[in-house]
Amino acid sequence: MSSILQESCVVDVHTHVYLERYMELLRSRTTVPYILPPLEKGEDERLIILPGEDENDSTKTGRPVGSAYYSVHEKIKFMDLHGISISVVSLANPWLDFLPPTPHTLSIATEMNQAMEDMCSSEAAQGRLYAFGTLPISSVEGSIEEVKRIAQWPHLRGVIMGTMGCGKGLDDPALVPLFEAIGHYNLVVFLHPHYGLSLPGSDTNDVGHSLALALGFPFETTHAVSRLILSGIFDRLPNLKLLLAHAGGTLPFLAGRLDSCVAHDPHVSSRLKHPPSYYIRKLYCDAVIYHETGVKATADFVDPQNIMFGTDHPFFPPLEKSHGSERWLSVESNFKAITNAGLEESVVRGILGGNAKRLLNLQ
Repeated sequence: MSSILQESCVVDVHTHVYLERYMELLRSRTTVPYILPPLEKGEDERLIILPGEDENDSTKTGRPVGSAYYSVHEKIKFMDLHGISISVVSLANPWLDFLPPTPHTLSIATEMNQAMEDMCSSEAAQGRLYAFGTLPISSVEGSIEEVKRIAQWPHLRGVIMGTMGCGKGLDDPALVPLFEAIGHYNLVVFLHPHYGLSLPGSDTNDVGHSLALALGFPFETTHAVSRLILSGIFDRLPNLKLLLAHAGGTLPFLAGRLDSCVAHDPHVSSRLKHPPSYYIRKLYCDAVIYHETGVKATADFVDPQNIMFGTDHPFFPPLEKSHGSERWLSVESNFKAITNAGLEESVVRGILGGNAKRLLNLQ
């Protein structure tokens, strides 16, 4: 594994940051999402971002949010530690989804994207950072204007978007003009979950964040993208580029079931030009799946040239405090999953960096 990593230009397409302006915004709030003071003097602030996180005993104190979340120096240090050449950074969830469609929200989005461009072009970034921009998604018209600006910035390559769109899901007809604008400027949509799926569970078995992140996030992506496909958007905009977080959720595994259920439902059976799996195969996926079986299943279904490496930094750090010299288990798991999936060397090299360089026009 080490030789192919050392010889590859590794590109991380799934890596986040909380810009200082965003940190200020979260500190000013008292409802989710918001930032709490440190539990103890000298410790990091605490982040509350997931729906209902402030109501559960095991999660209501949040998670530490230190310099790894906002420092470009920490980002580069992390990249160096793991042999990553280029990172395509995005604002972490929940982005600006929670803000109303006001002129102030539009100005915040522009500030965020200017700050992202400034970070990527800074001397500290060493020419190794690119980014996905952030939209004032509660306003479709404002988001379209922001797309036009994002397309002009030299280091921004697309937009990050959640699954709720402007409040009614990705299949909301109101979003069509936005998708048209994104396609017109040849930008990539990095689709990332945040809301999860609400399912009953016992109050006596507290599982912290584990199932919400491990299962809720990929199930959310699976449902949202399936609805988007059934809206006919890819018949209307066949060149729309959608990059799915977490290896596309469970779409590669459940595509056949989706095909069958759609084919046997008279309400939707004739809605699309092709079976849903036809469109799924054309989507892009990161490889943040942590196990070779997941990587292999994804590569068996979608075009392997559409799969890209990611770390989800700065989330999933080691639980044990270290001196900063130990490689992260979460990152090592992804590297091993890709290199141990039984794929040809050329395919592995593409996933590690070549595919992202091609899709996002990285230098």
